[in-house]
Amino acid sequence: MNPNLTKMLLPMAALACSQAEAIAQKNQQRPNIIYIMCDDMGYGDLGCYGQQYILTPNIDRMAKEGMRFTQAYASAPVSAPSRACFMTGQHSGHTEVRGNKEYWALSKPVYYGKNRDFSVVGQHPYDPEHVILPEIMKGNGYRTGMFGKWAGGYEGSTSTPDKRGVDDFYGYICQFQAHLYYPNFLNEYSRERGDSAVRRVVMQNNIDYPMFGELYAQRKDYSADLIHQHALSWLKRQNREKPFFGIFTYTLPHAELTQPNDSLVAFYKKKFFEDKTWGGQEGSRYNAVEHTHAQFAAMITRLDAYVGEILHVLDEQGLAENTLVIFTSDNGPHEEGGADPAFFNRDGKLRGLKRQCYEGGIRIPFIARWKGRIKENVASDLPFAFYDLMPTFCDVAGVRNFPKRYVNKKKTNDFFDGISIFPTLMGDEKAQKKHLYLYWEFAETNQIAVRMGDWKLIVVRGVPHLYNLATDLHEDRDVAQEHPETVEQMVKIIYQEHVDNPLFPITMPKDKGK
Repeated sequence: MNPNLTKMLLPMAALACSQAEAIAQKNQQRPNIIYIMCDDMGYGDLGCYGQQYILTPNIDRMAKEGMRFTQAYASAPVSAPSRACFMTGQHSGHTEVRGNKEYWALSKPVYYGKNRDFSVVGQHPYDPEHVILPEIMKGNGYRTGMFGKWAGGYEGSTSTPDKRGVDDFYGYICQFQAHLYYPNFLNEYSRERGDSAVRRVVMQNNIDYPMFGELYAQRKDYSADLIHQHALSWLKRQNREKPFFGIFTYTLPHAELTQPNDSLVAFYKKKFFEDKTWGGQEGSRYNAVEHTHAQFAAMITRLDAYVGEILHVLDEQGLAENTLVIFTSDNGPHEEGGADPAFFNRDGKLRGLKRQCYEGGIRIPFIARWKGRIKENVASDLPFAFYDLMPTFCDVAGVRNFPKRYVNKKKTNDFFDGISIFPTLMGDEKAQKKHLYLYWEFAETNQIAVRMGDWKLIVVRGVPHLYNLATDLHEDRDVAQEHPETVEQMVKIIYQEHVDNPLFPITMPKDKGK
């Protein structure tokens, strides 16, 4: 090569290299987000929230290394609508999905071995004309991965992960399918691999044995472990060149109460020497359980171990200081499949369970860790709900002009109901905007709820009940008769916030508050 040409090229190469480094540095500075949402974990199921029986050392450490919220709320008291509000930035009076509406019942049967299953599975789809979080993040240069439960549209619908901004998916499209921890199949999708759509992955080590009965225990492919392994594999492939957004929607500790019979289960069997059994419910795909307390406790500690491995990978790869990690639950505790929330939450601090708009059904654990950015061992009493996470994550990612940029002008009303909690995460309480009220509705139990300051209004089958959370956190004393003006004001809010959805009808209170 011509020496003079070499001399000319070297500075150009150095300039290109410095520019590449500058671009890489710029990309590195864009924060990553890992959102871990477990399934049906109650407010008091973690050690850092007062749990006495279950070991959760990794999540407790996460709370010490970050911020623990004491008044965080799911957006609905069951899975699909709560996740929908997270994904859409809308509360349950506006979002399309407001219940666990299924699409498997009318499908033709298929067989895996001798096991009869459904040819189409999944829930009611998200509105395809309203943007969801993975689409926003992907559109702003993020790699997107989701591992666990989708519950945002049935197979082949307008709203499956491959169509909604998710680069990699592995888990359950359908939350009913997730009732089996040893399923006949899971679903997966990889844009990088060139997949054209979500497809089924048959669990060959499972289908030789029945889905219900004693032989079910012979199945080997445990979905929770498989989902976690795929999530970890995806996380280990990430680097500093491009920011990433991971949604890890683990199914633990939802029923059925089953898992590998390992040392973790043995530990809790000894701890709960006197335990309960449960006979099973085949129609719901819940198998019989021995040692229900031991199984439930082991499932939460197993989940805690997953969280520990995620934090370890971030630390090991030098990504912890540039990654916001959230841990939370989709709604309050369940008593399905033999679970016993009364035993594990004996303090009785909150009234109600999953499917109820009382505090126990919607107030959830919520922990945020971001090394070097979020102050350590801080507790916040800021009231907020899942629909606040879309604007929060947009702030974290530096997304400009939200929500105006994402409003669908073709729709008559394209709502965005959230307020970013980013200032609180950064310790700037003065800059934190607050909701005048929070809103919930749930058609399946015909309940509506509004929280306005310390006032909590619950409408059950059209009848309003009023509670003061400051003096009555357990919601025992209905003071609606004593404060008619407050009831009137909050009923008016319901009529302002509710948009009719014929798929999820609800009984509105008779007095419109006018």
